[in-house]
Amino acid sequence: MKKLVLAILFAAASTCVAAQGSTNQETARWGREARNATIVRDDWGIAHVYGKRDADAVFGMTYAQAEDDFNRVETNYINAMGRLAEAEGESKIYQDLRMKLFIDPAEIKKDYAKSPEWLKKLMNAWADGLNYYLATHPEVKPRVIQRFEPWMALTFSEGSIGGDIERVNLSQLEAFYGKVALSQTHEPSEEDDTEEPSGSNGIAIAPSNTSAHHALLLINPHTSFFFRSELQMVSEEGLYAYGAVTWGQFFVYQGFNERAGWMHTSSGVNAISEYLETVVKKGDRFYYKYGKEERPVIATEITVPYKTDHGMAEKKFTAYRTQHGPIIREAEGKWVSIRLMQEPVKALTQSYARTKAKDYKSFRETMELHTNSSNNTIFADADGDIAYFHGNFIPRRDTSFDWTKPVDGSSPATEWHGLLSVDETPQLLNPKVGWLYNSNNWPWSAAGPDSPKKEDFPSYVETGGETARGLHAIRVLQDTKDFTVDSLIAAAYDSYLMWFEKPIPCLVKAWDDAPAEDPLKTKLAEPMEALRKWNLRWGVNSVPTSLAVFWGEDIQQRVGGDARSGGLYLSDYICTKAPAKLLLESLSAANGKLVGDFGGWKTPWGEINRFQRLTGDIVQPFSDAGPSIPVGFTSSKWGSLAAFGARAYPGTKKWYGTLGNSFVAVVEFGPKIHARAITAGGESGHPASPHFNDEAARYSTGDLREVYFYREQLKGHTEREYHPGS
Repeated sequence: MKKLVLAILFAAASTCVAAQGSTNQETARWGREARNATIVRDDWGIAHVYGKRDADAVFGMTYAQAEDDFNRVETNYINAMGRLAEAEGESKIYQDLRMKLFIDPAEIKKDYAKSPEWLKKLMNAWADGLNYYLATHPEVKPRVIQRFEPWMALTFSEGSIGGDIERVNLSQLEAFYGKVALSQTHEPSEEDDTEEPSGSNGIAIAPSNTSAHHALLLINPHTSFFFRSELQMVSEEGLYAYGAVTWGQFFVYQGFNERAGWMHTSSGVNAISEYLETVVKKGDRFYYKYGKEERPVIATEITVPYKTDHGMAEKKFTAYRTQHGPIIREAEGKWVSIRLMQEPVKALTQSYARTKAKDYKSFRETMELHTNSSNNTIFADADGDIAYFHGNFIPRRDTSFDWTKPVDGSSPATEWHGLLSVDETPQLLNPKVGWLYNSNNWPWSAAGPDSPKKEDFPSYVETGGETARGLHAIRVLQDTKDFTVDSLIAAAYDSYLMWFEKPIPCLVKAWDDAPAEDPLKTKLAEPMEALRKWNLRWGVNSVPTSLAVFWGEDIQQRVGGDARSGGLYLSDYICTKAPAKLLLESLSAANGKLVGDFGGWKTPWGEINRFQRLTGDIVQPFSDAGPSIPVGFTSSKWGSLAAFGARAYPGTKKWYGTLGNSFVAVVEFGPKIHARAITAGGESGHPASPHFNDEAARYSTGDLREVYFYREQLKGHTEREYHPGS
């Protein structure tokens, strides 16, 4: 053990010395690279990066991201490499262990060495841009990563918030590796009913359904705020991409180029398999059953360093895996292994290549890499094509098994048999209806009557259902013709709260049917009248929105678990199973909560629902005493297409948003691109910057600004033009 610790310390010290010893030489080389990249900051602080080669643009964009928020850039890679405990201490040990079960630097370095030369050049430029930023900003002190190496780009190659690895439950992982035992069983915990839905909205409109006969695309990711940067990358090698970039990555994750655009939404595809492994111990080794064999469980030692008040310490684990993948928990008295996509080179290739795809054919070719594992994709282009692609990584499996649960790992019949082709998955190209969409719901309603048919596909291609947001999208899309940029923006912010369409009438009926002597009849008469007359639309001045949302939160807490256990949507359960008396008691509690927190139930929604950005911290602090802005749109769980996940925090009565609409863009693919966009808060993570919160007011009302897509549009809108390091 002492030798191992010394080896680790020696390696870390050597890396540091090497970096310090070559600073002058490397800084000079980086300076030469910097002259090939030009950063133009527009009047919103957004970086437009130009270079002769793609690598020059990558160098400039990673430098620009570091300028805007180096902490978020570094944190993403600290997390991706399983090094968060080195910065934040013992509480992150199992989060790091989870990453290290899948991300092995030695293997990633081999992947880098085998990568095609063009991709290596981009990874090299990525690391050089970040290192040059650190070299020219000595006041910036990294928490963990003192030097970025090109191979590190492969540890975070897909831009989703919460990738496949993060589906592994941490408490179950800790229960297993905290004490490995064959006798204990740890079942998955039930999902919290009050958890804010994550995901996104994507809408594509065909030229036949637009007034200018140009395809339109809505790009509307719902993530935690400030999770992505907004920027542009341009080179003379065909790169001309604009959009949302996950901090630290060198590709536009959701965006558009001069000919095509793409929007990813979280998919309900079952792309991950769990296996119940029959494990026995013989001597000091474990074996698992496979067919008629007993195969040795692979055991490896994983060391997780972590910060303490007295310096660095470390915790060692013996990690186990079978041919299916690492062991992550126990269930039914057996060990559970997990198999998921692990193709970092292909994933990074696909993520970057799609930014240069100029039409449906070339974009579809990128989908043949099959590494966009957790997302559906909405596509539109200047040729007028609109398309929907379902989850891009779908293992072919025996449909006689229930793949939503762990399957028998000892049976060869549960093995994967390659992947479904793009043609074998739900997809759409130019549906006759003239529109298509996805809002993290199933694909069976993606284009109304022209949608894919559920019976044509294996059940594992989709495990989700319909959502209030999905029903709302259909309502908006099927009733609108001759779309324009403005009307698509209006659709994206349509204020109807679809979820309440069934429950509110059921609540009203419960009150109508209550006996006159029921005390709740009198107490709730006024609030009920407000809800009876409500048009189900949110607004900052809407009192019924406040009352309905507080009631929705309360009734969800009371019966959400029962609805889920019964296999019913909560809205259906309320109208068919919940006692009428319970509905009224819940409304009374909601009314009381409003009175207690805000002095009366007649509180406009905007006085409760607020956007606030006080610091650049990744975990935001909130204060009712600080400045904040009213927001009309609500949580997406109520069917609001524009999403604002908010709640009260310790010491606050008002609700503050932390996730939902984070970047919104509407793009028209005419002879020239016309686009409008907005980012939550502002581009910079520095409170002293004028661009820290300069978009907040426009964000809160859906007032999208013009995108300066072409360089000539930057004339009169340029704040600064410079080379990195200057």
